[in-house]
Amino acid sequence: MSIETMDPFADIADLLLDAIVIVDLSGKVVAANAACLAVFGYTPEELTGKTLFDHVVPEDRAKTWEESLLVMSGTPRIGFENRYIRKDGSIAHIMWSARCDAERQLRIGVARDITAKKRAEAVQMALYQIAALAHGSDGLSQLLDETHRIVSRLVSVAGMAVIDARVKHRLNCLYQSDSSGKGAGMVDEAARQLVDKALQEQQPVVSDLPGATGGAGMSLLAAPLSGTQGPVGALILKSHPGMRFTDDDTKLLHFVSSQVAVALERRWLLDELTRSARYDDLTGLPNRRLFYDRLETALSQSRRRNSRSALLYLDIDGFKQINDTLGHTAGDELLRVLARRIKKTMREEDTVARLGGDEFVVLLPHVSTLEAATGVAEKIRTTCNEMVWLDRHLVEPRLSIGVAIYPDQASDATQLMKLADQSMYEEKRRTKQS
Repeated sequence: MSIETMDPFADIADLLLDAIVIVDLSGKVVAANAACLAVFGYTPEELTGKTLFDHVVPEDRAKTWEESLLVMSGTPRIGFENRYIRKDGSIAHIMWSARCDAERQLRIGVARDITAKKRAEAVQMALYQIAALAHGSDGLSQLLDETHRIVSRLVSVAGMAVIDARVKHRLNCLYQSDSSGKGAGMVDEAARQLVDKALQEQQPVVSDLPGATGGAGMSLLAAPLSGTQGPVGALILKSHPGMRFTDDDTKLLHFVSSQVAVALERRWLLDELTRSARYDDLTGLPNRRLFYDRLETALSQSRRRNSRSALLYLDIDGFKQINDTLGHTAGDELLRVLARRIKKTMREEDTVARLGGDEFVVLLPHVSTLEAATGVAEKIRTTCNEMVWLDRHLVEPRLSIGVAIYPDQASDATQLMKLADQSMYEEKRRTKQS
């Protein structure tokens, strides 16, 4: 039906820049003006008899339905905003003014395209929010979750993934989430090939994918994340079925991805600084600072639970001689090998730490007896005594291990460390004498 047949002033309707849409009680379009082509991508003839609600972006359908009910109840609505999928798959941001014609059982709506305005506002807000995340997020996981939410407000997406490409020829998926839930396998071979292309060309690229079993197709968009020293990764977006990413989307994501890269680089730097402050660079084990934190926690739990904790103090026999004869590179390799061997023998709740030099400590929370702790020490000794190749030399490591138990032998962390250290030196002295 044409608008001219419904209103004597409707002959000017096609001169308006705003779209006019009239629907019946079932939601089907009964009339529309020429501006619908520019706003929605459909001619009035294409819309007539169709349900405009079917073209609403999935995330906006619930609130759109609620607004429709209010209009049908006789409440005019002015300034309601939602998003529609245009004929070409792009997204239109619409501001509505609508009322109900109760006599003819119709809803009359005027739709204004505010896509450009909303995009500009969203980009500015996104850049601010992502910059704030770089300084205020509690960790990488929170940073990526929040980035997903921010990007979803810019572009309607069914899923997002973030790829770490700092290591050449190796793509590591840091994050992936889509409408079906986390870990849904969004980063498949097609996505990885798209990432490779985006990284090579250093610009966003789009790939249209066919739908499964004849269903609606979708788009993948990969935008490179370029840091201060070059490419650090890529952002992958997946569209909803029946939608595709436009040139405007790729331009927008190219702009936003640079801010995401800065945020990621800062987060990685903070994580590395935090790790360096708490872990030993050579072995990757907790360092002295982190170990003392865990020791105090374990002893506090032992006091509350009336249980025991044990401490093993380890020292490599003849380590100075290995350094002097084979060199510090061989000595460092021996430390790494023994760190791995010790850690491999431990329970998940135990802590192995390097205090410095050739000294290691092992914290055994919830140990039953001194004999049980001594048994763990013997297990470590047996494992670590296996031969090691160092700079073309076969070396048989030997450890001196001291054992102390809390609260049987010590009343606090300082005393426990001192007793375990003394026990280790007593064993070292006995070994030399024998």
